[in-house]
Amino acid sequence: MDVFSLTRRLVDIESISGNEGVVGLFLAEQLRQLGYNVRLMPVEGERKNAYATSPQEPNPAIVFSTHMDTVPPFIPSREDETRIYGRGSCDAKGIMAAQIAAAEQLREQGIYVGLLFVVGEERDSLGAKVANQHANACKFLINGEPTDNRVAIASKGTLRAELTATGRMAHSAYPELGESAIDKLIDALHRVRAIELPSNPEFGPCTLNIGVIEGGRAPNIIPDHARALLLYRLIGPSDELRREIVRTVGKLAKVKFTLEIPHIRLRTFEGLPTMVAAFTTDIPALSNWGQPLLVGPGSIHVAHTEGEYVAKQHLEEAIGLYCRIAQRLVHRE
Repeated sequence: MDVFSLTRRLVDIESISGNEGVVGLFLAEQLRQLGYNVRLMPVEGERKNAYATSPQEPNPAIVFSTHMDTVPPFIPSREDETRIYGRGSCDAKGIMAAQIAAAEQLREQGIYVGLLFVVGEERDSLGAKVANQHANACKFLINGEPTDNRVAIASKGTLRAELTATGRMAHSAYPELGESAIDKLIDALHRVRAIELPSNPEFGPCTLNIGVIEGGRAPNIIPDHARALLLYRLIGPSDELRREIVRTVGKLAKVKFTLEIPHIRLRTFEGLPTMVAAFTTDIPALSNWGQPLLVGPGSIHVAHTEGEYVAKQHLEEAIGLYCRIAQRLVHRE
């Protein structure tokens, strides 16, 4: 199969989180044409996960998995001699294409793997959570994310926090009559940024990103509402960090923790290059799908950017890498 052509066809189907219906149907049709049995798992509305198995092995011990959704905005595909560009090219539609190509090569060798493609990874892992209720007897889950074809020894977790400050509206000519929610929020964020975050010599530092700040009504109105969305990359349990955030913010704003995905250690293989994934994956939400591994083509450094791309050589190498890992797992079993 032509992995480059399939990557571009997948990229050219807009599937921003929440709008994965069309790409899911496309994947199901492509896999059926290749001779797989395909089950579509309803998730929400027209959004469905796709799970494919070979007729020869309806309950495979090894499953390749990644996500079909992307972050906005939609960017159609293009290519040059060495790269394929477009939204999802490396995160993670090129990975889907490489996993399908690897499954085809393994099938020719009499090794039958499953293919699980889920929705919603970029938002809340809803597709993975639904899939976790439908796990079969698989023993190993090889999850695909852009790791430069290195096997991850660990994946950082995620903690999302929402800070909401309230005030009192007034004419901006008389600020003493009002109470600025934005001033409160700014003070709270200064305090939060000063929190000393933990670090680990093996996994690196816990980090903070203030991703969204919004509030106010007009330049001539003292703002009565302001909000900020924060995201921490975790390297361990979050209990102490949660308490410190609440204590530090105090009465300046209300703190609400909206999502947590734990930090996890992962299985590796001797002789294969490794890395630490500073990002979060669907793996914690797929705990019923066997022992997880994390590896895939492409660089996370270009994912979610205007110039997102995957190197064609990386895609070709990933096919061989997925095959070798599956072969070694089968041999060990």
